[in-house]
Amino acid sequence: MPVTRIMVREGWCDADLQTLSETLHEVLVAEFSVPPTDRFQIIETLPATRFIYDRHYLSGGRSDRYVLFSLVAGKSRTTAQKRAFYRVLSERLQQRLNLDPDDVMVVIQQTSAEEWSFSRGEMFDLSMIK
Repeated sequence: MPVTRIMVREGWCDADLQTLSETLHEVLVAEFSVPPTDRFQIIETLPATRFIYDRHYLSGGRSDRYVLFSLVAGKSRTTAQKRAFYRVLSERLQQRLNLDPDDVMVVIQQTSAEEWSFSRGEMFDLSMIK
């Protein structure tokens, strides 16, 4: 049940943003144990003056096509799952959008079930999943 914010600089076309979204979801399902119908994404396109990042910090160099994926996840994943998720996402974005792997950054934040309310003002409980 991750919620993901996808942040990019202005200038991306709708078709490429859709590819970012579709690719992310495909890899979440395949590598991160996310159910196919569990999809919550926010895509933000920001002017350069509002999307500020170090072009070289722990990277070979970020371009204007830099993408930041910020995931909030409600259950923990293994190190192997996370490693595979990062790798496959980067590979598929390179294949589908010619996105340099240095332009892909992912941050995962972990929360517990009680920190989620999906609707009706009710705290999430695992027994809610049928």
